[in-house]
Amino acid sequence: MHLGRMVWLAAVLTATGSGAVAQGTSADPYAGETKVQRDLRMKWWREARFGMFIHWGVYSVPAGVYQGKPVGGIGEWIMNSAKIPVAEYKTFAREFNPVKYDADRWVSLAKRAGMKYIIITSKHHDGFAMFDTKASDWSITKASPFGRDPLKELAAACRKHGLKLGFYYSQAQDWTNPGGAAIGGQWDPAQKGDMTAYIRRVAAPQVRELLTNYGRIAVFWWDTPADMTRERADMLAPLLRLQPGIIHNNRLGVYPGDSETPEQFVPATGYPGRDWETCMTMNDTWGFKSTDHEWKSPETLIRTLVDIASKGGNFLLNVGPTSLGEIPQPSVERLERVGQWMKVNSQAIYGAQASPFKRLPWGRCTVKPDKAGATLYLHVFDWPKDGLLRVPGLRARVQGARLLATGATVKSAGDDEGLLLTLPTLPPDALSTTIALRVAGPFKVDEPLIAQAADGTVQLAAVDATCHGSQIRYESGADRDNIGFWLDPSEWVEWRLRLATPGRYRLSAEIAATGSGTFTVSVGGKDVEAVAPETGDYGRFQTTVLGEVQLDRPGLVTVSVKAKPDGWSPINLKALRLVQVP
Repeated sequence: MHLGRMVWLAAVLTATGSGAVAQGTSADPYAGETKVQRDLRMKWWREARFGMFIHWGVYSVPAGVYQGKPVGGIGEWIMNSAKIPVAEYKTFAREFNPVKYDADRWVSLAKRAGMKYIIITSKHHDGFAMFDTKASDWSITKASPFGRDPLKELAAACRKHGLKLGFYYSQAQDWTNPGGAAIGGQWDPAQKGDMTAYIRRVAAPQVRELLTNYGRIAVFWWDTPADMTRERADMLAPLLRLQPGIIHNNRLGVYPGDSETPEQFVPATGYPGRDWETCMTMNDTWGFKSTDHEWKSPETLIRTLVDIASKGGNFLLNVGPTSLGEIPQPSVERLERVGQWMKVNSQAIYGAQASPFKRLPWGRCTVKPDKAGATLYLHVFDWPKDGLLRVPGLRARVQGARLLATGATVKSAGDDEGLLLTLPTLPPDALSTTIALRVAGPFKVDEPLIAQAADGTVQLAAVDATCHGSQIRYESGADRDNIGFWLDPSEWVEWRLRLATPGRYRLSAEIAATGSGTFTVSVGGKDVEAVAPETGDYGRFQTTVLGEVQLDRPGLVTVSVKAKPDGWSPINLKALRLVQVP
C-alpha cells in the first residue's frame, strides 16, 4: 500500500513551492471553517467507526510473483520492488479480466461485517486507473479486456445498501505516467518527465472525474505526498469543493486534512484533538498476494476494532481482491465473524467516544455520554476466573449494568478502589464480551497509581506519564514509544506511584537525544540533576544511570522530570526505572 508514517510525514514537512491559487484565496476548501461546522461535517464519520479498505488493481495479476519467483514486500508494490520496466508491467493489464466481480456482493459483505463506509483504490502508485478516465489510456476500461467501470458499479451498490463511498487516489507517486514521483527513485527512462506537468495533465483531471462522475463521494484518501509542493497541491485541493462536505486525510501534502492516518498500528493514546483512522491489513499485504497466508485471527481483528474505538478513532480494515474480482475466502470468513460480534455489540462501537480510563488490565472501555449521565461499555478481553471484575478508580452513581449478549443483570458494588462487578463464570463471547454500565449524572475516574513490582523495581513508562504543556506529548507507533516534542523547557512530565518498600533506589532513564540537555528528576521531593547522553538520533535510546535517592516512607510518591532552561536541548524519554539498592 503506502510507505511508513515517518516517510510521508517527512514529505509533508519538506514540501515547498509557490502557490497556484490567486492571492487572497485558499486552496484549502475548509480554510476558516468553524468548530461547529467541522463537527457537523465529521458527524457521520465519527459515528461510523468501522470501514472497508479495498486495494485492487492490475498488480493482482502477478500477485506477488515475477518471472516465476516470489517478490518480497507488499503485493501492490511489485512493480517498484522488482523494478519491472513500464512496457513489461503494462502487459499484465491484458490478463486483468475480473469476470467474477460483483459489487453488490462486496458491499453486502461489508454491511454484514458492520462496516459503514468503503474506500477503494481508484489509482494506486502503478498509475493504473480503476475507472473510465479521459486523462490516460492506462486504465481498466482501455487497457484490459474487462472494459467496464467497476467504480460505477460499486457506487451504485453503496447507494443501494446505504454505505458511504470514498476513493483512494495516489496523487504524487505514479510509476507509469511520465513525470509521476517514485519513492526510492525511478528505474525506467519511460518514467521521466515533469511532475508539475503530470499533475496538470493526469492527476488533476482524474481527481475532477472522480469527484464528478460517481454521485456522492464521502471521503477522498490521498497517499504518500512524495515531491509534492504547494503549487502542485494547489492544483488538487480546490477540486474537493466539487463534493461539499467531503472528508479528506492528511496525505495530500502541504495541507493537514481532516484525519491522521496511522498505518498498521494503533496509537497508544490516539490523537487528542484530531480525528484519526487506523488502516490495517488482514494478512501482511494490501494488494492480493498469492503467497501471503499470514492471516490475523478474528479475535485480533475484533479486539483491534474495540481498541481503536476506545481511543476515539476509526478502523479501516483492508481486503485485497484477486484478478478475477473475488475477495479471498479467508477475508470473507473473518469479516463474517466480526459481523456476528457486531450484531450483538455494535451499540458499543457506533458513535462511541474514547475511554475515560488511562488503562484497564482486563480490556477496554468506550463511552456514550448524554444529558442524564452516560453509558460506559466495558469490553472484557480477559474474563476474571473468580467472577469479580474491578473497574479501577470509577466514582459514579450506578443505575445498573447488564451483559449486551444476554441482557442479564450484573451486580455492582463500590469500594475505595472503584467499582466491583460480579460476573457469570463463563463469558458469552470469549473474544470480547461487553458490559453496559449505566451511570447517572457526572462521573469521574481517579487515575490508578503505578504499582511496585514484587522484586521492588518500579518501571515508569512513557505511556503512563502525565504530560504538562501544549507541545510535549506521548508518541506511539511502529518506531515510537516515548515522550517527545519536548521543545519548550517550561513543559514537564510526571508519574504517581504507590511505594510498598521504603529504601535506597538507583534511578536510571532511557533517553534519546542529539544534544546534552540538562534536567532534574524529582522523586518524592528528592531531586537528582542529570545531563542527557548524546545518542546521535532521536530514535536511538540509551539507558543512563542518573543517581540514587532515599525514600523513607511507603505510600504515594510523585516523580517528575523538568528541564533546566539554561542549556536545555530536547530529549525523547522512553522510561524511568527505580531499582532498590541492597
